[in-house]
Amino acid sequence: MNHPALHTPRAPRDLVGIGIGPFNLSLAALAHPLTGLDTVFYEQRPRFHWHPGLLIDGSRLQVPFLADLVTLADPASDWSFLNYLKTRDRLFPFYFAERFHIQRAEYDAYCRWVCENLPSLRFGHHVDAVRWNPELRLFEVDFTQLDADGEAEAAGRVHTRNVVLGIGTAPHVPAPLRPLADTPGVPVVHAADYLDHRDTLLAAGHITVVGSGQSGAEVFLDLLRHRRTGAERLHWIGRTEAFAPMEYSKLGLEHFTPDYMRYFHALDEPVRDRLVAGQWQLHKGVDTDTLAAIHDELYRRTLDGGWPDAVLTPGVRVRTAGRVAGSRIELHLEHLQQGTRTRHTTDAVVLATGYRERPVTPLLTGLDPYLRRDGRERLRVDEQFRLDLDPAITATGCHVHVQNAERHTHGVGAPDLGLAAWRSATILNSVTGTQAYPLPARTAFTTFGMERRRPQIPPSRQIKALTPLADGI
Repeated sequence: MNHPALHTPRAPRDLVGIGIGPFNLSLAALAHPLTGLDTVFYEQRPRFHWHPGLLIDGSRLQVPFLADLVTLADPASDWSFLNYLKTRDRLFPFYFAERFHIQRAEYDAYCRWVCENLPSLRFGHHVDAVRWNPELRLFEVDFTQLDADGEAEAAGRVHTRNVVLGIGTAPHVPAPLRPLADTPGVPVVHAADYLDHRDTLLAAGHITVVGSGQSGAEVFLDLLRHRRTGAERLHWIGRTEAFAPMEYSKLGLEHFTPDYMRYFHALDEPVRDRLVAGQWQLHKGVDTDTLAAIHDELYRRTLDGGWPDAVLTPGVRVRTAGRVAGSRIELHLEHLQQGTRTRHTTDAVVLATGYRERPVTPLLTGLDPYLRRDGRERLRVDEQFRLDLDPAITATGCHVHVQNAERHTHGVGAPDLGLAAWRSATILNSVTGTQAYPLPARTAFTTFGMERRRPQIPPSRQIKALTPLADGI
């Protein structure tokens, strides 16, 4: 279609956010009360919806409700989860429910409430490119406005001093299964689309779930609950050595603090890479309540004698996959510890194989000459979540920040909702050059490195010098 003339606002923005997931939504919420800060956020989807295919009834967040968009940076914010409950007259029911971990559907509803009330959000806008304009000494961001059907409606350009990339993650389909997943009509679906296909999956004779993390556990449990006792015909496999619980001890959780993120960032690149690979149980394990619920459901099905027709096998990878006997699916499996191989035939497959960061480099092609990379050609990210750019740009005070694209530099906390508000506040402090949101100097009891740290004594506990008593008292 023919586009109207490119619309370019006159005044540059202070900050343009690309993508509106929970992390950039956190940034927008914390930026809203900062008077004088001109921001806009673009998202190609027509509306906010957080992992709709996995909003299974009863599924809960793996972080407490305090890990909302704002509270851990500004507990008094208008955009807190508790204030959301207040606007819905639900504070007392929530209080009596005594739930520290809320349902995913409730978190999704809370985020949509924030979206409905923030004026800086622009849904139905696809960002096409980000470039540096050396004459204006500003970034220019080209976007296409989409109509209700997702078709291009108008083109625009905005200039800005700062860009924040929060384009999120995409479902990961392992290479052996991509041909089947891409074939229309073949019941091989990613867990991200599970609810859309649940009826079709439940109608299948035999179902296999691939992936041993939280999503795999929740999908397996939901399928199990909807299958008749004695005719479950379910198989759950995963690469990990066990269906392992998430590390959820209190000191273990300190890996998701700003203290650990700063420590991790200061490590050498090879050490960081080795740590990320070995810390899977910090963020890829299964909630212990979900594991218990699966065991309870399986046990209940043994009460009349016999065992449920359900097979749970960890330590297995899919080597290849194909179609057999017309509509059936054949997976060629390998047991990683035994070194044995077998063929597994099933009628439907759910891929709970996780997500991968969407690459930001295609969007930044126009900035490629200015980008600094590490030894593995990944973008370098500094402690304030800014891309390492050529001084020709940074000397002007302009920066590109990233959200949830920095696991290689900041560690396992990068995708964690509990660090969203702190990271957003860090970015806003950097953008404004002020302490718009004062942040704590210490957040963990663990001292991760060898540096000696003097304990901080709260003012209320500090011993003040004694004042001489007046005569006669």
